[in-house]
Amino acid sequence: MGLKSKIILLAVAPLIVATAIITYLGFQSARDLASQELSIYEFNLVNAKKLALKNHVNIAMSAIRPILEDTALSDVEAQTQVKKILAGLSYEDDGYFFAYEMTGVNLVHPTQPDFVGKNLWDFQDRTGNYLIQGLIRAAQAGGGYHRYIWEKPPQMKQEDKLGYVEAINRWNWIMGTGLYLDDIYAELAKTKAIMNDNIERSFFTVIAVVVVTVVLVILLGLAINLHEHKLADSRLKELAQRFMRFQVNERRGFSRELHDGINQLLVSCKFRIELAGNKLKRDHDKDVIHQELIKAGELMNQTISEVRQISHNLRPTLLDDLGLDTALKALIDQFMERTGVQVTYRFEVSSTLPDEIEMTVYRLTQESLTNIEKHAQAKHISLQVTQSYRHVEFECLDDGKGFSHKSELTAGIGLINMRERLELIGGDFMLESQRGKGTKIHALLPLEQRA
Repeated sequence: MGLKSKIILLAVAPLIVATAIITYLGFQSARDLASQELSIYEFNLVNAKKLALKNHVNIAMSAIRPILEDTALSDVEAQTQVKKILAGLSYEDDGYFFAYEMTGVNLVHPTQPDFVGKNLWDFQDRTGNYLIQGLIRAAQAGGGYHRYIWEKPPQMKQEDKLGYVEAINRWNWIMGTGLYLDDIYAELAKTKAIMNDNIERSFFTVIAVVVVTVVLVILLGLAINLHEHKLADSRLKELAQRFMRFQVNERRGFSRELHDGINQLLVSCKFRIELAGNKLKRDHDKDVIHQELIKAGELMNQTISEVRQISHNLRPTLLDDLGLDTALKALIDQFMERTGVQVTYRFEVSSTLPDEIEMTVYRLTQESLTNIEKHAQAKHISLQVTQSYRHVEFECLDDGKGFSHKSELTAGIGLINMRERLELIGGDFMLESQRGKGTKIHALLPLEQRA
């Protein structure tokens, strides 16, 4: 897996994991909340049914109360009229009233008249519930509710039913009615389906948003990587061009030194030797010939000195023989001897540096001292080379006249060379200067971290 893929994965994976966890927790929370709301809704619906049942029974009791309180009627006449009234009362589509003796004998049952006169004390619904006994106990307790299963007209399909009964104390009867709960279950199922649909819709919406977000993150990452790749290519081309230009400049300078220095000295030396030979053929005085040869030897010595200087400029031998610290000290000693400017030098490097770092630090020191000698008119210089875990730090500070114009900060060939040398090895170059307040050159050279 490439670095770009790893970066995109590091950006996308936490997003997906966090979203998955949050979505799961939200999904579970929504389901729990829906379950609680359904329980509350069911409780409210059942309470509404209970209240309706009690109201229906109160209405029926109001209808038969005049008969119960009429002492002029015999029990037989009063019971007949009460049965007739209860059998004729109804509400909604399937609401009716029933009556039983406390012993379990059915007295009124409009939807199943076959039960009238039968003792249903031991009657059970399909769950084993002795429903008549439960109704009688509720009535004996002063009126109450009992839940059971009963046939619902007109299909006579068994459904859950909630009954409410009260006692008719005059004859030791119970009277009541019931409401079927299938409509409650249907309403709850419908509400639950709507809630689940909303939860699932929200879940898929979150998933869609996550997918879109992930796609956007990936596309954005690819766009950024492509942009950075183009910038890196452009930067690499620029560095390659600078490196080529740097090489060309150094070769041009080397060629100029060879042509203007060594070549001229060798030509002069050749001229002196030829002149001495011509004088020798003409039998000139030996002292005159000897003087010409001495001058030729001096030219040869100058040539050798020039060759050494060029060799030193290409790669100082002190770097290879005695190390960077000694090479810098020698360079500084020569500078102080030549200019009389005092240099405070500090070198704190704890490990062997790569060749390109040593050469760059040496050239930075050389260029800095050259610029100070030519332009700064400084009296004191502070130069230090230190090492940290990741960098070698170079700093050169002088108290010279400085400069403030931007063109002066960037146009000098020495400054350009220093900047380009650092850029070629991935370093950072900083220059600070104010007119009358000196100049500070600061550079950071990166060290490779070895595992």
